[in-house]
Amino acid sequence: MDPFPRMPAQLLYSKCLFIFVYLLFSPSVLHINPLHHCQVSEAFQKRVQNKIKDLLQQMEEGLKTADPNDFSTYTGWTGIALLYLQLHRVTGEESHLQRALDHMKRALRNLNGRRVTFLCGDAGPLAVGAVTHHRLNNKAESQECITKLLQLQRSVLSPDSDLPDELLYGRAGYLFALLYVNKEIAPNTVDETTVAKVVTAILESGKNLSKDEKKSDRCPLLYEWHRKQYVGAAHGLAGIYFMLMQPSAKVNQEILNELVRPSMDYVRHKKFRSGNYPSSLSNETDRLVHWCHGAPGVVHMLVMAHKVFKEEKYLKDAVECSDVIWQRGLLRKGYGICHGTAGNGYAFMSLYKLTQEKKYLYRACKFAEWCLDYGTHGCRIPDRPYSLFEGMAGAIHFLSDLAQPEASCFPAFEL
Repeated sequence: MDPFPRMPAQLLYSKCLFIFVYLLFSPSVLHINPLHHCQVSEAFQKRVQNKIKDLLQQMEEGLKTADPNDFSTYTGWTGIALLYLQLHRVTGEESHLQRALDHMKRALRNLNGRRVTFLCGDAGPLAVGAVTHHRLNNKAESQECITKLLQLQRSVLSPDSDLPDELLYGRAGYLFALLYVNKEIAPNTVDETTVAKVVTAILESGKNLSKDEKKSDRCPLLYEWHRKQYVGAAHGLAGIYFMLMQPSAKVNQEILNELVRPSMDYVRHKKFRSGNYPSSLSNETDRLVHWCHGAPGVVHMLVMAHKVFKEEKYLKDAVECSDVIWQRGLLRKGYGICHGTAGNGYAFMSLYKLTQEKKYLYRACKFAEWCLDYGTHGCRIPDRPYSLFEGMAGAIHFLSDLAQPEASCFPAFEL
């Protein structure tokens, strides 16, 4: 039976659960200490930690029937290894590092050379493998992974390559792998020249399509995937611009000002009246509120733009995105991070890190509270129900970040 039979029909689009009663202020979630610094309460943290243990057990049991050949970060063994690296970072427990290595070895045995990105290609296992071995002080194994990772750049840089530029399957996804290794191991593990070459390839591709589409003046960097000019973080402009603005990518400030900023402003003008964003530049349906399509992915681009350009308009738009997510972000699609509640919760974490406003941490906690009741809301069961981006592992990752919200990081995306 519908618990809200008189709910207006217009609130039911985007397959979201608009259960505002569920999101009413609860004094048990947060408290303010004498320094006026917002913290998650001990009682709530204990609930979260207990749930993480429970979900980890369920996940490991479920993975016994998972595809043994899926090495990807998105749905496979590398994603599980990345989760255990996160748990090791948060808890310091060596057993988590060993579990990361176990899953990582399985992934590295199954590389196929078909794709080059962090999320869906060989770059993910090689980068995560390098970091895992580095943490275990296995220097030779770590260096071997880095060497193989760098060999992938040939197809990324080739002018004859039909490689796209987006995050899941394209150049931005390879760029993330390089920046991730530099962050987790040492700043110059991958040399600046290699990073600069990849950045240049992304910029040239964007300029070429913009010229072909006669949009150079309005949107100097334009990208498409499968002949659609997507907007969101996974396949679209927001994810690519977000990567180009990473400080560790070291894109020249003049290029950021002349190419990236006006391109972002072009995308901003496609915003719906609701504050949400379309899935592609040609789409006029205000429906999706996911990290992969819609405000939950775009908000990360806007937060980064505010950091880079120091303009209030980007923060204002990011706040509008967060309000959309607060109203429409509990998803029937599940609890994952690509198109689920946990991924939407990371948008609040991002704004909290930027502003230190307690309401964003509160909202992240309320979305986490939803995840604490995992499996009880009638959500759709994803194809890979225990994976990092579609399933349970992603929800665990999000919950674990509540232990140190200032250091929270959307996996395979934020640095």
